[in-house]
Amino acid sequence: MDRNARTRRKVAYRKRNQNRFSMVLVTMVVLIVTVTVAIRYAQMNSRLKELEQQKQELELQIDAANKKAEEIEEFDKYTNTKAYYEEIATEKLGLVYEDEIVFQEER
Repeated sequence: MDRNARTRRKVAYRKRNQNRFSMVLVTMVVLIVTVTVAIRYAQMNSRLKELEQQKQELELQIDAANKKAEEIEEFDKYTNTKAYYEEIATEKLGLVYEDEIVFQEER
């Protein structure tokens, strides 16, 4: 019986060592996964901040483009008015009304 008891103790000792080794491996795997997830989270968080900043910049560009489009539309409407035609004719072609007196510089 002494021999069976020794054999059982050896088997129990091996199982206990295997159990400890398995627990150490599982703990290391969990630790590695946790560290990996934490690093990925930090990277994704910084990427999110970059994308939010880029979104704000793009929204500002869109607002500027919309404002420019409104200015162009207003100028297009103005170019189709009689006042614009008169202004261009006066500046470029020297339009003078019949009752208008023009003074010119002497050279």
